[in-house]
Amino acid sequence: MLNNKKLDVIIVGGSFAGLAAAMALGRALRTVAIIDSGMPCNQTTPASHNFLTQDGKSPGDIASIARQQVLQYNTIDLYNGVAKSIFQNPKGFDVTNADGTKLSSRKVIFATGIKDVLPSIPGFAACWGKSVLHCPYCHGYEVREQPTGILANGDAAYELTALISNWTSRLSLLTNGKSTLTELQTQKIRQHGIAIFENEIAQMQHEDGNLQQVVFRDGTSIALKALYARLPFEQHCILPKSLGAEFGEDGYLKVDASYKTTVDGVFACGDSTSRMRTVANAVSSGTTAGMMVNKELINEDF
Repeated sequence: MLNNKKLDVIIVGGSFAGLAAAMALGRALRTVAIIDSGMPCNQTTPASHNFLTQDGKSPGDIASIARQQVLQYNTIDLYNGVAKSIFQNPKGFDVTNADGTKLSSRKVIFATGIKDVLPSIPGFAACWGKSVLHCPYCHGYEVREQPTGILANGDAAYELTALISNWTSRLSLLTNGKSTLTELQTQKIRQHGIAIFENEIAQMQHEDGNLQQVVFRDGTSIALKALYARLPFEQHCILPKSLGAEFGEDGYLKVDASYKTTVDGVFACGDSTSRMRTVANAVSSGTTAGMMVNKELINEDF
């Protein structure tokens, strides 16, 4: 159905940011193809929070409703697949998918998100998104005043420990090796009654992803119900880089206030552009990106 079809916009990535961009464009009468692999980064998370009218619902359920509503606009098509290559031409962009399907459009929006790089600690992956968490604004209320750990070191550890102390006073910092905190940071953390463990972690014991305790290599352990970790990440999609799009030192795609990248005709939104990883922020950025793409098309045609 989509092969060789000339489109106004191709959206690579069909989670919250991509769907929001598509809805804005569909309501502006634009022909749109969404290409989505069906592998969002929050697929293991049981509940989403801080999104009005949807608080506590699973990301999968919210996304299912979103897809149904977006596809009611008859100028929008959803393609289940993976975009493998993209080339810029004088009239726009040519995108080829893994199955050989080829699409052409005037503009492209990347809403492809990021991929967390999980440490090779036994039990970590099973707990990720359930009791090993990335964001207190998304999940902190549910584990408030529970025995909670921070897995981080150095400046990141100090920043995250201070942040999480808002949700629980039962807090421990696990540096998983020799601490790289400054003397002043160490002193301030301990002044708040927060223990610092420099032991290397052997495993995380859990029940169906619900953390029970962290076991260290020296045989000691600490009982925890939740653990926050600030992990390194990779961009989920390399195609923006192949077009020459610039990235910041923090690893995120550079975009301006209109969510336009450094490549003409290419926009990006959602987690690939910002550390504000919430459903609400993804929807907001996607809606804005869709509106700005439509405005650019109008300005070119009027």
